[in-house]
Amino acid sequence: MDNTLMNNLLSLIKHRRSIRRYTSQQIPREALAQIIEAGLHAPNAGGGQRSMIVGIHNAELAEQIGKMNLAGFNRANLAGGHVSKEQPSIIDNPSLKSGFYGAPTVCAIFCQERFLYSIPDAFCIAENMVLMATSLGIASCIVARGEDTFRSEYGKTLLEQWNVPEGFVCRAFVLLGYVDGEYPSAKTIREGRSVIVK
Repeated sequence: MDNTLMNNLLSLIKHRRSIRRYTSQQIPREALAQIIEAGLHAPNAGGGQRSMIVGIHNAELAEQIGKMNLAGFNRANLAGGHVSKEQPSIIDNPSLKSGFYGAPTVCAIFCQERFLYSIPDAFCIAENMVLMATSLGIASCIVARGEDTFRSEYGKTLLEQWNVPEGFVCRAFVLLGYVDGEYPSAKTIREGRSVIVK
């Protein structure tokens, strides 16, 4: 393996941030296709490829689904009280109306609902996608709460239009766009989060 490639990958991983403030500028369709392709090449349990990605390259529809995503959000389930001053989340700012923070493109990741490893599969896909986005100069964020987003009649209609297979459920979203303001600086890694044993 080329050491330059490995070093560049680590630099990319260190550079990536979760962005929750987006400009209205749309990302290129070609970039979206590359990001989805990266997601399709993610590790998946047993090599079963039990997943599907829907790229929503439409800011108005993304905003509408972002509101659906936030509609069932229960703050009582929160484990923490603060995420970021630079890039506030719905935890930090209760006045936000969309769980997608104004991102002009959103990818919904669907996996088999009754498959034991569907959540790990979805988040492997999401991680590949945000790293690819970062390499293309596109800001991103992974958002959960997918399971309840499409429970409404309108949500079910969208799944039908998108040919999402029966028995699949949304496990995660990847938000894509361009950062509004300065790109956030790196957070200090907390000590004691890793150990190597012999």
